[in-house]
Amino acid sequence: MTDVIQLSVSELESMIHRGAPHVLVDVRTPAERDLAVIAGSRLLDEEFHDELLELDRDTPLVFQCHHGIRSQSAAQYFLAQGFRTVFNLRGGIDAWSQIVDPTVARY
Repeated sequence: MTDVIQLSVSELESMIHRGAPHVLVDVRTPAERDLAVIAGSRLLDEEFHDELLELDRDTPLVFQCHHGIRSQSAAQYFLAQGFRTVFNLRGGIDAWSQIVDPTVARY
């Protein structure tokens, strides 16, 4: 089994702009998501969890949270489910708002 790949916010921005295939998974709470969102992400709830498990295991998954700690745990879980390309967004949405998109609120 491979390890979770640590992805910088600049690398994610590049993936998005290139149209590189990936699924961006937000593992924060709904209340946190109400404060700030990375466009194109989807909140990990029970329904989305089940949808992810139906995906081809070659689908690249990118996990994000506030600072990158909870998302690391979620990424490890999905890696254990057989996904081969699993990323954790280093610094989370906080780094995204500081480096990539200052219009995303910090909290």
